[in-house]
Amino acid sequence: MILQIASTLAYILLSAALIFAFIRLVEGPSLPDRVVALELLASLTVGFIGVYVLVSGATPFLDVAMVLALTAFLAAIAFARYLEKGGHREDDD
Repeated sequence: MILQIASTLAYILLSAALIFAFIRLVEGPSLPDRVVALELLASLTVGFIGVYVLVSGATPFLDVAMVLALTAFLAAIAFARYLEKGGHREDDD
């Protein structure tokens, strides 16, 4: 009973956060804002997978969550490296 209420609440909160992150991804205003929003979307997806694993007991999805988290982390590092090397800046436009 408590797990069902907690998982429903977690799904609702994760969905709201997903909507707000998607709005930030679309609106911007700058490229780093969009990249951070994309990173947040990946983290929220990992959260969805985690709640699903708790509810269903389908532990193989934990591997999917780990791969997604590592991929998102590497993408964030690559983008930071790109900016450090003098990549796209908003004041260049």
